[in-house]
Amino acid sequence: MTVKAGLTKRQIRIKIVSKLRKQKEEERLRKSEKILTKLFRLEKIKKAKTIMFYLDFDGEVKTAEMIKKALMMGKEIAVPVCSVKERQILPCKMGLETTLKKGPYGINEPLKKEFVPLSKLDVVIVPGMAFDRQGNRLGRGKGYYDRFLKRLPKKTYRIGLAFDFQILPSISFSSQDERVDKVVFA
Repeated sequence: MTVKAGLTKRQIRIKIVSKLRKQKEEERLRKSEKILTKLFRLEKIKKAKTIMFYLDFDGEVKTAEMIKKALMMGKEIAVPVCSVKERQILPCKMGLETTLKKGPYGINEPLKKEFVPLSKLDVVIVPGMAFDRQGNRLGRGKGYYDRFLKRLPKKTYRIGLAFDFQILPSISFSSQDERVDKVVFA
């Protein structure tokens, strides 16, 4: 997909959401599998004790198999719980037997909440509407991940996951925006 220079963040989001929803499920699964392979080759993932994954939503890169694989490797896994009142994300422990329910924005989250301190997170896997190769990220527009990433210790490594059409030549960046250290895509 070509995203023309000069589009607003809102216009880019509309184009990407449309592309995510039009992508065939078998293509999404195939690319997500490639991303999983690339992700688990990274030294940061191999060495991490605690990894926070997002739970995919609305056509995003699928993370369920990644979470399973990490759990089988003995990693502690956290996933985001959205606190609308506090306008923030809280990392919550997840295991193979964790029961999920729809959260405030329709995104799954654990039914039973056991929160994980930010200081324990070695790696955070970050969703995005779009990324550029410098690690700039365009989210869904509510700022939850930007506020969350600002609160993380400097040592926490941030990895964005994306499909190839979500990688743009550049994304405008402001003081509220937070970058990722690496983007893994297919």
